[in-house]
Amino acid sequence: MIDVNQLRRGISFTHDGNLYRVTEYSHNKPGRGKATIRVSVKDLRTGSNLQLTFSSGDRVQDVRLEKETFQYLYDDGAFYVFMNTGTYEQKQLPHAVMETDQGYLIDNMELELLSYEGEILDYILPKTLEFEVVEAENAVAGDTATGATKVVSTQTGLRVKTPLFVNTGDRIKVNTETGEYITRA
Repeated sequence: MIDVNQLRRGISFTHDGNLYRVTEYSHNKPGRGKATIRVSVKDLRTGSNLQLTFSSGDRVQDVRLEKETFQYLYDDGAFYVFMNTGTYEQKQLPHAVMETDQGYLIDNMELELLSYEGEILDYILPKTLEFEVVEAENAVAGDTATGATKVVSTQTGLRVKTPLFVNTGDRIKVNTETGEYITRA
């Protein structure tokens, strides 16, 4: 058990039978009375985001998620299938868990999956990934005063804003946290 004052971004805990990960934390101390701790959390089983409010002194059960490296194999329509490269054991991750980052999944890529009591709940993407540009409109620089950009599509369907000089067939690096173009690879 940990005090709610120790909750910080990235910490996982259970509350009312649900498993949560803290995404934002704020501590409010009014002039009178107890402090309140407001946390934005992600339910690791359903993927939904919500806000919880605690009084100072409340306690929650912290949990340790196991981290293992897996290789992405394929999408079977309802689940993403991953394989542990050491044991060749296959695990499935529901689409709902990865809905915002599905464009970052490249065949045979390795990423870390987080599990709790054998149940895969979350993932950690590499900070940067390389993609091949499969669709890029031809752009003419013209008389622009600032750096002009265009939107390109990658082999996974991810759409990224890039400078005008990026063409079809180029390989680009993308920051997975922000979804922004970094450089040509």
